[in-house]
Amino acid sequence: MNKILVKSPAKLNLYLKIISKLPDNYHELSTRFQLIDIYDDLSFSNTESNHISVICSDNSIKEENNIVYKTAIHMQKINNGGGVEIELKKAIPTGAGLGGGSSNAASTIILLNKLWGMNLNLRQMKDIGRDIGADIPFFIIGRNACATGVGDIFEEVNSDTSNYIVIYPRIFNSTKAMFDKYDDVNLDKKNTSINKQNSFWSIFLNDNEQVKVFYEQNIKKYKICLSGSGSSMFIKYNDELEKEKILKIIPSNWRFFEAKPLQYSPLEEFV
Repeated sequence: MNKILVKSPAKLNLYLKIISKLPDNYHELSTRFQLIDIYDDLSFSNTESNHISVICSDNSIKEENNIVYKTAIHMQKINNGGGVEIELKKAIPTGAGLGGGSSNAASTIILLNKLWGMNLNLRQMKDIGRDIGADIPFFIIGRNACATGVGDIFEEVNSDTSNYIVIYPRIFNSTKAMFDKYDDVNLDKKNTSINKQNSFWSIFLNDNEQVKVFYEQNIKKYKICLSGSGSSMFIKYNDELEKEKILKIIPSNWRFFEAKPLQYSPLEEFV
């Protein structure tokens, strides 16, 4: 039984602007993706049967709802068969705007392509990823990029050089629900967000009182940024003294990560 281990990285959206809603209910975006060194760990083991199993460390994610399982089933149909045992150890919070699910799905496409000898090229894998979720093609490319379209037209850029404190307020945000709320409050097609760094800021703050208090108390001292549709925020820092000051403002019931930028994804060696 062949077994491949891989680290599946998170991302930040250094900025995210919603341009318009498209006829297919997707949204035209402008964003900048930055890979960071927060990882989920996955292992892929080939099997002789056509059975697919996914064991996840987060028991709240049922197999049939796990994007890794759904992606593996999709790949199996394209391949006309194939079995695999996948173990997923979660560290990236779900519903946090850090791309954990999309990164896991990209890992699954890339690794099954290799494990099953499907010989798909990068463009084909990106197209498969786009059918499953909008951010997946970015993780398949595995390079920092500015993105337009629905987040699937890329221009590669150099890595940001900052370090980050990534703040997770233990709130699950559904990306679809956030886009629906955005559409409801932006019927005039104008972005009314309180903070131009991210089009979702106003909706996110209005929905979460504790986050709103945190934001209002600290936004004049620090450039607080929102990643994706939330709920994770991040603050850049340059030295240990600045880092310690930021850590002191984070509520004790929230989680945080110290993160560094990545130039490219560890998945690149398998593409």
